[in-house]
Amino acid sequence: MIFLTALPLFWIMISASRGGHWGAWMPSSISAFEGTCVSIPCRFDFPDELRPAVVHGVWYFNSPYPKNYPPVVFKSRTQVVHESFQGRSRLLGDLGLRNCTLLLSNVSPELGGKYYFRGDLGGYNQYTFSEHSVLDIINTPNIVVPPEVVAGTEVEVSCMVPDNCPELRPELSWLGHEGLGEPAVLGRLREDEGTWVQVSLLHFVPTREANGHRLGCQASFPNTTLQFEGYASLDVKYPPVIVEMNSSVEAIEGSHVSLLCGADSNPPPLLTWMRDGTVLREAVAESLLLELEEVTPAEDGVYACLAENAYGQDNRTVGLSVMYAPWKPTVNGTMVAVEGETVSILCSTQSNPDPILTIFKEKQILATVIYESELQLELPAVSPEDDGEYWCVAENQYGQRATAFNLSVEFAPVLLLESHCAAARDTVQCLCVVKSNPEPSVAFELPSRNVTVNESEREFVYSERSGLVLTSILTLRGQAQAPPRVICTARNLYGAKSLELPFQGAHRLMWAKIGPVGAVVAFAILIAIVCYITQTRRKKNVTESPSFSAGDNPPVLFSSDFRISGAPEKYESKEVSTLDSH
Repeated sequence: MIFLTALPLFWIMISASRGGHWGAWMPSSISAFEGTCVSIPCRFDFPDELRPAVVHGVWYFNSPYPKNYPPVVFKSRTQVVHESFQGRSRLLGDLGLRNCTLLLSNVSPELGGKYYFRGDLGGYNQYTFSEHSVLDIINTPNIVVPPEVVAGTEVEVSCMVPDNCPELRPELSWLGHEGLGEPAVLGRLREDEGTWVQVSLLHFVPTREANGHRLGCQASFPNTTLQFEGYASLDVKYPPVIVEMNSSVEAIEGSHVSLLCGADSNPPPLLTWMRDGTVLREAVAESLLLELEEVTPAEDGVYACLAENAYGQDNRTVGLSVMYAPWKPTVNGTMVAVEGETVSILCSTQSNPDPILTIFKEKQILATVIYESELQLELPAVSPEDDGEYWCVAENQYGQRATAFNLSVEFAPVLLLESHCAAARDTVQCLCVVKSNPEPSVAFELPSRNVTVNESEREFVYSERSGLVLTSILTLRGQAQAPPRVICTARNLYGAKSLELPFQGAHRLMWAKIGPVGAVVAFAILIAIVCYITQTRRKKNVTESPSFSAGDNPPVLFSSDFRISGAPEKYESKEVSTLDSH
């Protein structure tokens, strides 16, 4: 047995010549007044090649599956039906013409439900269509009132009743419409799914007095006692109107202020006191009082009363002027700039009266305005000297407030003249002093040894930053030969600079740090430690390290007497036997 599924709920007729599919149509829903009748329109189709001699059909109630033994509404072969449908169902359509329209008479609430049709072409050619129609039994007309009925605006109210009984036609009349308008009967209209309705319209312009008016519609059937009535109460809305409000108010800081707002509307309005978009108080009421105890400078401004309901709104404002000192200035603008760019900084505040605004840096006044709430500072072609902390100060006779802000100027590295190398006995110490923003990466290159040491190798390089200046120190110990060439390279996202560090007096760095006597003592201790560590490692290498032939290049950076370490004051020296070549 085959059940046809996935067919739409509007008219479907698929002929066999266009593919040979079975198809059926009936409205997805239909309604009827209790005690009347209802005609459920139905058509079906089957492949033409079947060519049955006789076409039969069965209507089922609430189930499409015969094995479930659903109530039989109509059966063309035997005319045997369920007791609920005896004398109440008959076929209006001609099954031979593929019309399966069903008529139900004297309908009652228990007949409400789903109706399915099954085609019987004889033998195994029997098909129950999954399409079905839902019957709804009603006893009141449907009065459709617009969701919004607003005073002064024309509305259309409609009364709609089903008209699917060919034996009984409904007639419509309005109840309680006097003083509203004259009805207009549209007559019988066909709906999208092929069902029919009777419609009557009532056009009128409601007033406030019409609010709550009871409007009715009656459906009657000639030559019967059947009458059905439905009612709807008009809910006429009108927007709020504010009828009571303070005028502008001036107050001194610390005083008491009362603001009153009253409105008339239906339904009652939601009254809201607001300031700068912030809700201060709200309630559904005809009037609302806002109490401000000991007003502060922050409460200066415009207060708004908003009255609203679902159908409209009204609002009015009142100004409250409070004499107060400036607020803390706000600073907007570019706080990070690249060298050479123009920087624009805006400082703003609020006060009453307006303040004097000043922007300065390191006690130097850069810009000022009198009795203005905003001050614009323009810095064309900024340089590293413009980097630093700025202050914006606002003041009037009631007080002074200030805000600090920082301007960061970014630029490529600059190698300062303090960069140099100094040798003292067998120790070489190189300083690379760089001014840069953002902080650069620093690398020391020893071209004669094909080695590059960067600041991440803390064992050899010590770095310290102060403001925009970065000082990196490379210390070479155990240097018995001539001091090597050292090239310092500083790099950030704006560029790179390199400098071959010049050598100064042999003892300059050591003397600058600990004095001449301390230098001699320190070097003596250092030489002793170096000799001890060197001899120890040489003995260890003899027993553990593999030997190299004359042609091999062992992975050692320098001779066993040469080491690189960080700053002597903060890091313990470590002997280096190998380094990767760069």
